[in-house]
Amino acid sequence: MPSDRVLPEHGRPAADLLAELARLREADLPVRGGHVTAYVYDTGREAVHDLAATAFQEMLEVNCLDPTAFPSIVALERRIVSAVADELGGGTGIFTSGGTESIMLAVKGARDARPVAGRPRIVLPTTAHPAFHKAAHYLGLDVDHIPVDAGFRADPSAVAAAITPDTVLVVASAPSYPQGVMDPVEEIAGIAAAAGVPCHVDACVGGWVLPWLRDLGRPVPPFDLSVPGVTSISCDLHKYGYAPKGASVVLFKDEAVRRAAYFASAEWPGYTVINAGVQSSKSAGPLGAAWATLNAVGAQGYRDLAATAMDTAERFIAGVAGIPGLRVLGDPAVPLVAVASDDPALDVFTIADEARARGWFFQPQLAYQGIPPNLHFTLTGVSDVDALLSALADAAKAARAAGPPDVPADLLDALAGLDLDSLDDAGFTGLLAAVGVDLDGGGPEMAVVNTVLNGLPPATREALLVRFLSALYAG
Repeated sequence: MPSDRVLPEHGRPAADLLAELARLREADLPVRGGHVTAYVYDTGREAVHDLAATAFQEMLEVNCLDPTAFPSIVALERRIVSAVADELGGGTGIFTSGGTESIMLAVKGARDARPVAGRPRIVLPTTAHPAFHKAAHYLGLDVDHIPVDAGFRADPSAVAAAITPDTVLVVASAPSYPQGVMDPVEEIAGIAAAAGVPCHVDACVGGWVLPWLRDLGRPVPPFDLSVPGVTSISCDLHKYGYAPKGASVVLFKDEAVRRAAYFASAEWPGYTVINAGVQSSKSAGPLGAAWATLNAVGAQGYRDLAATAMDTAERFIAGVAGIPGLRVLGDPAVPLVAVASDDPALDVFTIADEARARGWFFQPQLAYQGIPPNLHFTLTGVSDVDALLSALADAAKAARAAGPPDVPADLLDALAGLDLDSLDDAGFTGLLAAVGVDLDGGGPEMAVVNTVLNGLPPATREALLVRFLSALYAG
C-alpha cells in the first residue's frame, strides 16, 4: 500500500477529528459577538441558533434532488416561500443556496422566458452585486452598465437609454450592498415595463429587514413585487433572516417565468433530471434550518431585530461624524454603512489592519468609477455601537500615526504588465513571496495588498485575484 496517501488507512477517532477541526478554526473570524462587521449575522439569541443547528442536522442527509422521494422538502419549501412572498408582494418562488443562485435563476428565467434575436443583454447599475456579472458570464449575456448619482442611486434616465431590443432584464437594488442605498425601484421598474422588459430587484441583503422597518413606520420606498413592473425579487434568509448559510429565496410575479428558471434533461438513459435550482444533489439541512429560524424568531422578533440594528446604524452614522477625517457614503436605508476618508493621511485600508489587530474586522472596499475606497459595516442586533465607534476611532488614530502603506512606485506598473499566463501556481506563489506575501498567513499587512489592488484597473484586479485563489488552494 502507498505510504504517502493523504487519507488515513484506518478511520481516526471522532474526538481526534473534532479537536483538529477546532485547531483549524483558531485563525477564523468569530461568528458571534458582533466584532465581525461582514459575512455573519448574529441575533444574539443562542436558543435560535442552537435550534437551527438541530434542524439542520435533522435534515442533513435528506437529498433535495428528488422531491417525490422526500416530500418533506416540498412542504418546507412551500412554507418558506409563502412566508417570504407574504412580506414581499406575493408571487411564486424557489428556495436556493444563496443570493448568487437566486440571481442566477432570475437571469435564466428572464432570458428563457423572453428570447431575443441577438445576444441577450442585461442593464446593470454600477453598484449592483457581482453575482449578476457571474450570471451573465455563465449564461451568455452581455452587460450594459449604467452610472449612479452622487448619492449612489441608479440613474433612471441612463436605464432608459441603455435598453435595446436585446435587453432581457433590468436590475435595481433594494438596497445595493456597497453603501446600503436604495435604487429608485418604482421609476426603474416603470421604465422597464414601458419597454416590455422584465425588472429584477436585488433585495438579497435588504429583503428581510425592509418589510419589518416598514412595519415599524419607518419610511421605506416601494421596492417589492407589489410595484408595477417588478417581475422578480431575491431575498437572502441567511442575512437579516439570521438563518445558517445556504438559505435564499427568489420570487417571480409570473409562474411561467419561474418555470423558465428550471432545468430538465431527458437526454440520457438514467434517472429523470429536473432541477428547480442550479444544484442537483444538495442537503436539505439549510432548508430545515431556515424554516426553523423563521418560525422561532417570528414576525415580532424580526421587527425587534430590525429596529435594534437600524437604531445601531443611525447611532454609528452619527458617531462617525465625530471622528476626524471620516465620513459616511450615501444615505443608508438599512443597517449597512460605508465609511470613507477625506484625509490623504488617513488610509482606510490601514484602519482595517489596525482594527484587526484590536480584534475587529472591518470589510475593505476598493475604489470604483469615482467611488472612493471605504470600509463596509454590516450592523446587526448584537452590534455594540459604543464599542464599535471606540474601536474605529482608536484604529483611525493609529492609522493616522502610521501613515498610508508604502508601495513601491514601480510595483503597479510591473503587475499591470505581468504575463500571468506564463506562471503556474508555484511560480505565482514565488512572485507573491518576492513582494512579501506569505499564503500561509505571514507577510505584509492587508493594507499593502489592498492598496496595490486599489491602484489597478478592475480587469487586472480580477486576473490577480483568480491567480491568488488558485495558488491558495493549490497548497
